[in-house]
Amino acid sequence: MILSLYKYTDKELEQLVKSIGILVDTREKQNSHIIEWLNKKKIPHKSKALSNGDYSFYVPANPDLNIDRDLYFDHKIMVERKGSLEELSGNFSQSRARFEEEMATYSGIKYLLVENANYQDVVDGKYDTKFSNKAYLASLHTFNQRYGLQLMFMPDPSYSGWFIYGVFTYYLKHKLR
Repeated sequence: MILSLYKYTDKELEQLVKSIGILVDTREKQNSHIIEWLNKKKIPHKSKALSNGDYSFYVPANPDLNIDRDLYFDHKIMVERKGSLEELSGNFSQSRARFEEEMATYSGIKYLLVENANYQDVVDGKYDTKFSNKAYLASLHTFNQRYGLQLMFMPDPSYSGWFIYGVFTYYLKHKLR
């Protein structure tokens, strides 16, 4: 990573991290709550066809910090967002092969953000599909172990923007230290 070739001061690191923009996959739907949060926080974002995941980030060009062009991290880290347990259930059942291929072929860090739910909802079968809770739990844990998929349940989706932004800023902070 080109950013690791330089030794930035703490002030420059802070400037870099604060400058990130969020990449939103062009196919991502029903995400106005995230876009509104990004706008409210004045965090830049742009639509881009992402090969994997729904969200990633970029560092914009900054000649003062020897960054001559935008640096994209969509091959390094991504967040896949599901709006509900019902949506995820469809990925684990009807479109499992496609979902599994997407996770298997992505070599970067993968997060799965499941909105409007918590783990207890899966255990208790509190979702509206025919997917058994036993099969659901097995799929969650299998994908987690097999593909390094980091799970985050977000019962209140108004916090999804915070989560997405936090994942990317702390990734960048860690890479630059």
